[in-house]
Amino acid sequence: MNTLISALLGHQPEGATFLETPDRARITYGDLTRRVAQTHGHLQAAGVGPGDRVLCQIEKSPEGLVLYLATVAAGAVFVPLNTGYTGAEIDYFLGDADPALLILDDAKQSAQSLAEARGVAVAIPADLVKDGAEPAPVPRKADDLAAILYTSGTTGRSKGAMLTHENLLSNAQVLRDLWQFTDTDTLLHALPIFHTHGLFVATNIMLLAGGRMVFLPGFDIDALARHMPDCTAMMGVPTFYTRMLGDARFSQKSLAHMRLLVSGSAPLLADAHAEFEAQMGQAILERYGMTETNMITSNPYDGPRRAGTVGFPLPGVEMRISAPDEQGIGVVEVKGPNVTPGYWQNAEKTAESFTDDGWFITGDLGQVAADGYLSIVGRQKDLVISGGFNIYPKEVEVEIDALPGVVESAVYGLPDPDLGEVVAAAVVLEPSADLDEATIVASLADKLARFKIPRRVRILSELPRNTMGKVQKTQLRADG
Repeated sequence: MNTLISALLGHQPEGATFLETPDRARITYGDLTRRVAQTHGHLQAAGVGPGDRVLCQIEKSPEGLVLYLATVAAGAVFVPLNTGYTGAEIDYFLGDADPALLILDDAKQSAQSLAEARGVAVAIPADLVKDGAEPAPVPRKADDLAAILYTSGTTGRSKGAMLTHENLLSNAQVLRDLWQFTDTDTLLHALPIFHTHGLFVATNIMLLAGGRMVFLPGFDIDALARHMPDCTAMMGVPTFYTRMLGDARFSQKSLAHMRLLVSGSAPLLADAHAEFEAQMGQAILERYGMTETNMITSNPYDGPRRAGTVGFPLPGVEMRISAPDEQGIGVVEVKGPNVTPGYWQNAEKTAESFTDDGWFITGDLGQVAADGYLSIVGRQKDLVISGGFNIYPKEVEVEIDALPGVVESAVYGLPDPDLGEVVAAAVVLEPSADLDEATIVASLADKLARFKIPRRVRILSELPRNTMGKVQKTQLRADG
């Protein structure tokens, strides 16, 4: 038995709709099962076997979901890559993941050359998602790997969070039940599918529930307004909801049929939560998770969805606050079937991320109220979360510091009402350097994904430091 595929596919009515695109193209559950089996056959023919990694960097499409499921059906490990990653970043993933196959859209010629130089086979979706043999899913156990998601690292090198069949399945089953998804639901899907929120949370829940998805290519406020009347639920990032607040097409009347609006991947400002409820008559359900853990907590489906909090630990998930201070603030640590076994080929980082008694250290600072609601009040490290994407400052600093004329830099996050945070940088230059904000930003364009590039660059004579020489990013954030 293939643990994940056996649970996700094959139990829904063949003629029931799984997915519709904006142009009304329709995929039934029967279509999906056949396409997954056929693509599994093409992956096998391409040399993909159990345990092999399959890297995939393609624009959002139904074929992306088929490739995910087919990879798991083949017993292999799905590794989705952000579509904004540059050639230099992809080359690192090729070396680290050592994949059997890289799947690309037709246009990604530079990435194809990098793969070929490393001896990695390359395929395009059209060659894999077509008629062919339909082998049975390869047997896989609960603790076998199903996916690796790369997340930025404090050293500037991305690390691959390993996710097992049990990690993904247990989390989806709990959330399906907790959020009361059934086959009568239609989910408005406007999230990317290289990220745990859109790929594993949204998709796996709907497959388990046997529901339907309206599958948008990305976030577009006009598309949301057009398709929301056909849906019962939506999962989004705070940006979705802040944009809706400024649009007259969204109101208590137009949202009256929506039973659930979920927000995650970045903090939702308490003021935005309250304003949305006042205007729309809907209390957004905010939850908390990480790439390494899937979802950890959720505000209740039935019960107060408290602004500024992320609710309670999910059933089966244990959570504790480590070394709390006098205000009860400490590092959030978790344990449960949702938690990664560690990082791909990185035993040192894996060891650092778990306590001696087996709890995963999230690095987030949390505080639990007397009635059990968790609030995330900060981060142990200077992670920037912009539009739901994680950006570690060190990764950006390395590239800025490498520019001719730069002495040093410090990268940090600034609050943004739309994206949650945006990246900012303070840069110290050599006296003779002829650099300004525009030049520095332009120099990063081919080195970093767009979402990692600073929105603001300040040129300073020196970086603020404490008596121990540590850069004071708190002061930089306060100064803007």
